[in-house]
Amino acid sequence: MSRIIVTGGAGNIGSALTKSLLEKPEYEVTVVDNLTTGNLNKLPQNHPRLKFIKADVNDNSELSDIMLANRFDYVFHYAAMVGVKRTQENPVGVLKDIDGIKHLLNLSKNTSVKRFFFSSSSEVYGEPVSIPQHEETTPLNSRVPYAVVKNVGEAFCRSFHQEYGLDYTIFRFFNTYGPGQTADFVMTKFIKLALSNEPLTIYGDGSQTRTFCYVEDNIEATIKALKNDLFINDVVNIGGSKIITILDLAKLIIDVTGSKSQIEHLPPLKEGDMTRRQPDNSKMKQILNRDLIGLEEGIQLLLKDESFRSYINA
Repeated sequence: MSRIIVTGGAGNIGSALTKSLLEKPEYEVTVVDNLTTGNLNKLPQNHPRLKFIKADVNDNSELSDIMLANRFDYVFHYAAMVGVKRTQENPVGVLKDIDGIKHLLNLSKNTSVKRFFFSSSSEVYGEPVSIPQHEETTPLNSRVPYAVVKNVGEAFCRSFHQEYGLDYTIFRFFNTYGPGQTADFVMTKFIKLALSNEPLTIYGDGSQTRTFCYVEDNIEATIKALKNDLFINDVVNIGGSKIITILDLAKLIIDVTGSKSQIEHLPPLKEGDMTRRQPDNSKMKQILNRDLIGLEEGIQLLLKDESFRSYINA
């Protein structure tokens, strides 16, 4: 049986990954989360192959005890301060995440971890100089602290492989939405407002383009990369490739939910709200060997999910 640690495992993507891993009898999962934004209700309750530890992965003493006591085979480092507003308001706090990345890589190297999976972000591309954004050919243009931390994390992964032979896979996540996502993010925020018939607020004119990935596609791709030894010591964009403006997303959600909400425009954010996002997701599609779940279908899946409806109505 393979032992896996998922940091940030009580968050949106981390909890979905944990649930999917536990559906397979060959995995034992330890979730480490400080519950700043994570929630224990997102995890299976009383599962015999799941252990939860409340800890701050940026605290080396706490992390050392966990890593040395368990001797994990695989590490999924998904813990991070997230959310445009939260990271902009806490730039120094964001930079502390570098400590967690460095400590966890050191401990992984020292405890014979087989592969280190790092959750990076589309933010490393910054304001893109070319579309779609390709893992090898699109220059990284990180500016805001959150993006800089992810870029530094990627560099640490490469350096630890070069110097110590620690294998890694870097996932650059583009907007992944699902039942476990908090209302800090545009998809969940819009749906929650629409179901309450409240105004949907947009920064600027709403012409910013984004792509969206339903969490099931994200998780299937990442677990297949693990099981089939795919893209070792490589970077993979994880996201949908079909673009939509934020204004059109708001209109779509109002239509799908049958809402009476209006759209209101706020002044543009000073920074952090990039005008374009679109991954070249060829590697992801190679892993999945199928098309991704469409945006409207994904929204319908969310609306049918009991846990999501309970959260929205809370």
